Amino acid sequence: MRRVIWLVLDSFGIGNAPDAADFGDAGADTLGHIAAQRPLSLPNLTALGLQAAYEINNGTKATLKNDRPPLPQAFYGAAQEQSAGKDTLSGHWEMAGVAMDVAMHFFPDTQPTFPPELIQTILDRANAEGLAIPGILGDRHASGVEVINTLGEEHIATGKPIFYTSADSVIQIAAHEEHFGLDRLYRLCVISREVADAYAVGRIIARPFVGEKIGEFVRTKNRRDYALRPSGTSVLEYAQAQGLPTVGIGKIHDIFGGYGIGHKRPAYTLEGLMDETLAQIDAVQESGIIMTNFVDFDMEWGHRRDVEGYAAGLEYFDSRVPELLAKLHEDDLLILTADHGCDPTWSGTDHTRENIPVFGVLGSKTIGEIGIRDGFGDMAETIAEHLGIAHPKPFGTSFLTHGDAE
Repeated sequence: MRRVIWLVLDSFGIGNAPDAADFGDAGADTLGHIAAQRPLSLPNLTALGLQAAYEINNGTKATLKNDRPPLPQAFYGAAQEQSAGKDTLSGHWEMAGVAMDVAMHFFPDTQPTFPPELIQTILDRANAEGLAIPGILGDRHASGVEVINTLGEEHIATGKPIFYTSADSVIQIAAHEEHFGLDRLYRLCVISREVADAYAVGRIIARPFVGEKIGEFVRTKNRRDYALRPSGTSVLEYAQAQGLPTVGIGKIHDIFGGYGIGHKRPAYTLEGLMDETLAQIDAVQESGIIMTNFVDFDMEWGHRRDVEGYAAGLEYFDSRVPELLAKLHEDDLLILTADHGCDPTWSGTDHTRENIPVFGVLGSKTIGEIGIRDGFGDMAETIAEHLGIAHPKPFGTSFLTHGDAE
């Protein structure tokens, strides 16, 4: 039995992306800047190679307390994204072996931000299906918390959903779970996804909330993502086609639009996501892939520029690592990584273009330093080699047999 436990610490970048300046992010460094402001105690993650990965990427160490040298069986390095993006969609698809093959559409920071013909087509389609959407609110760049507090009462009064975006290729649609209706919101998002395909918009995100007035509005856990599908077949899809179980925990199913995910396991908060990951390690007793996205690092702390929250989250995650290691079998491959950066010390609220850490263990196999990988797809190729997944052309270069890429 060979399993892959693939854990994505959403937004946990380690800086030094060579093209960061092209994205306005020269100098961004999520881990390094958090540690500089609030020294971190991450003994278990450093034992798996986190500090070593940071040093390989940056030529210097992060400010960490209780720093441990990597275990003899740990592998560690970094990866540079090849896709022209710094968001969840491009990061996850590339690590699964499919670099974004289209230039995703980003909306300007103007008001209105969305093309009028895009919105009109969505409204026409929605009303033709009887959703009775009288128009939209928002139509600008905004943070989710701000936009529902600003427009929530008007949304309830008018029945108009709130459309907003960010620096990512995304249309977010916020609506009240009760006054507007959750199923109605989901259907509006499906229609928006179909219309937005022609514009190459990366994701449509349903953002339901509850509450009756300003100061009481709260987003619920019923978020759903509707992702653009790039051309190409991911390692998850090849694994599923060969009869291997593929488990997506948290938002993984939505990120991949369900493609290649045989079993969807909803979970929320770092504690809940780790609990479900450990439960699935117990449940999946055959070769396969268990993949979890730990979204809180990005959603709760990165975008909100909350250094202390991000630091505390990392230390909590670190405290659960021994439980994780205790459940691994000799032939299990554990990969810890990220999809992009979201430096909480940076200006604005958007993601930051950074290299990501790639570290973990494969039983007692000695792998060691894997260098700075030229593309996230090396993870997919490594997984394919480990599980014996047949695929017509390489996703990248496996670090199990080829080690250091540089």
